[in-house]
Amino acid sequence: MAGLQLRHHTADEANGILDQLVGLYMEVYSDGDEFHSEDRYRRQLDLHMQRAGWELVTAAVDGVLVGYVYGFPLPPQTRWWDGIHEPVPPGFTDEDGKRTFAISELLVHPTWRRQGIAATLHNELVAARPEPRTTLLVRPDNAAAQTAYHFWGWTKVTELRPNWKNAPIFDVLVLAPTHRSELD
Repeated sequence: MAGLQLRHHTADEANGILDQLVGLYMEVYSDGDEFHSEDRYRRQLDLHMQRAGWELVTAAVDGVLVGYVYGFPLPPQTRWWDGIHEPVPPGFTDEDGKRTFAISELLVHPTWRRQGIAATLHNELVAARPEPRTTLLVRPDNAAAQTAYHFWGWTKVTELRPNWKNAPIFDVLVLAPTHRSELD
């Protein structure tokens, strides 16, 4: 998309735009349910930004934030897999800090959707990661995201309900390494 500026941020750099990140999240999830509250998201973002290897990619048009994606490598004692539904392949939840990169958020402002921004953000973050596997959680009823992830090569492995208050059930998706190499 012409005029789209992408930028990679470390956690320290992202602190300077924290209110913008939260503001965009609140616009995207304006339904007002408790799970998508500003307070819960600020706590989540603060915890995630402390993770080793945390990375954010933002998309802006004329200096205005229109979308972003962030994630981090899963450490050996991760709680990411807490609440996973069986069955899962043997060793699926084993982590060593270098095996799996987890995408926690990928969002685009509603007025900027359907212009390839989400795919651009996704590819920019995922293609550069050294981990052999990438995972994310997506709501089963989020048809647009489910369609996009399927098109981008993601596969559902199982479901998971995080151990957070009022957490919904998510589909656990994994991106195969063969698809990652196609993003380069």
